[in-house]
Amino acid sequence: MANRPEPALPAAAPPAAPVRWLLIALALTSLVLGIVGLFLPVLPTVPFVLLSAWAAARSSPKLLAWLEAHRAFGPMLTEWRRGGVVRRRAKWLATLTMSGSALILLLTLPQRWMALAGMAVMGSVLVWLWRRPEQMPEEGNPSA
Repeated sequence: MANRPEPALPAAAPPAAPVRWLLIALALTSLVLGIVGLFLPVLPTVPFVLLSAWAAARSSPKLLAWLEAHRAFGPMLTEWRRGGVVRRRAKWLATLTMSGSALILLLTLPQRWMALAGMAVMGSVLVWLWRRPEQMPEEGNPSA
């Protein structure tokens, strides 16, 4: 049962054409930024992929289906939708990436307060991230 893909979100009434195209543009832009974030430490991947899935769910069933079937993005999206789960590996990767970004900020920004402001934001995100569950509820308690 663990290998069965989560069904797509229920279909809602399609938005008006201009809104639909804006949502598709948002979905594609977010997806591209998320993919770029795999290679650049200053761009977070997960939030951009989640935003892409949110926009695709409201505008493009094909793009949403592709995201949900993707071997890297699909499980992450399913776990997020079913319980706000962020796996420990992703948390550590985010922590290391943000630490590298903080170092880059400290070494490159002309004013220390700018780096500290960015580090405060990243620190807040890390506090929130580490408070997210790491497993689906049914995985966490084998005796239940």
